[in-house]
Amino acid sequence: MTDGPNLLGDYVRARRELVTPEQVGIPVMGVRRVPGLRREEVAMLAGISADYYLRLEQGRDRNPSVQVLESIARVLRLDEDATAHLLLLGADRPRRHRTRPRPRKETVPSGIAKLVATLPLPALVEGRYFDVLAANTLATALSPRFTAGANRLRSLFLDPAEQALYPYWEGAAGGMVAGFRESVGTDTDDPRFIELVGELSLASPLFSRLWARHDVQACEAASKHIEHPQVGGLQLNRERLSIDGAPGQTLVVYHPDPGTDSADRLALLASAIQVSVRT
Repeated sequence: MTDGPNLLGDYVRARRELVTPEQVGIPVMGVRRVPGLRREEVAMLAGISADYYLRLEQGRDRNPSVQVLESIARVLRLDEDATAHLLLLGADRPRRHRTRPRPRKETVPSGIAKLVATLPLPALVEGRYFDVLAANTLATALSPRFTAGANRLRSLFLDPAEQALYPYWEGAAGGMVAGFRESVGTDTDDPRFIELVGELSLASPLFSRLWARHDVQACEAASKHIEHPQVGGLQLNRERLSIDGAPGQTLVVYHPDPGTDSADRLALLASAIQVSVRT
């Protein structure tokens, strides 16, 4: 067995268990003892030997070709983001001399920090592990968990006040976990990652179930509904912009459509902040 975590094998096994025989045109006869597809079924449909596929899942072969991985991705019905993640795992090389690395401190570029502070919209900077690295006062007014030092995953899964902001938070949780896995990629030996996943896996059964699925999805622009306790319902567009010179960091900005009730309510929230500051 090769040294190091078996990221590729863990991923294809988890995804294999989520694909039903009916989805790939395999007739079901009798009782099946495994969820999803059998290993030999994936191998047959991908055009590779069952023994070779078994070696991939067990981590005894970590150098598959791109063609093999793309064939497996097709059988497992992976979308573009998930296929890119599979190829990344297949390109990863085991580290022979593994030592526990030091936590990597993420520092927001000074120009971005100044921009966030002066933007007239809720804005924050997220790190690669969804830590909030910087936030302006309007972002914190939108959610008190939008503040430097908080973690978006921990807030969503463990903080009832944060969950109350999102009427369908459990549905959104899957997308956040999938985005987290895409953000981390193969960099799973960072102590920050190990600590966060371990904590959430123990404290939140929902996180544990979602994490075991190995879903991968890039975090992109989206429309978010927030039930704010002071100003009511807000329908906001969320933009996510990569920050040059700060790998893994993202500028997140929320903005309403002009002329809507949400625009008026966000303006009311901003006015309340100004009054509070003056007094």
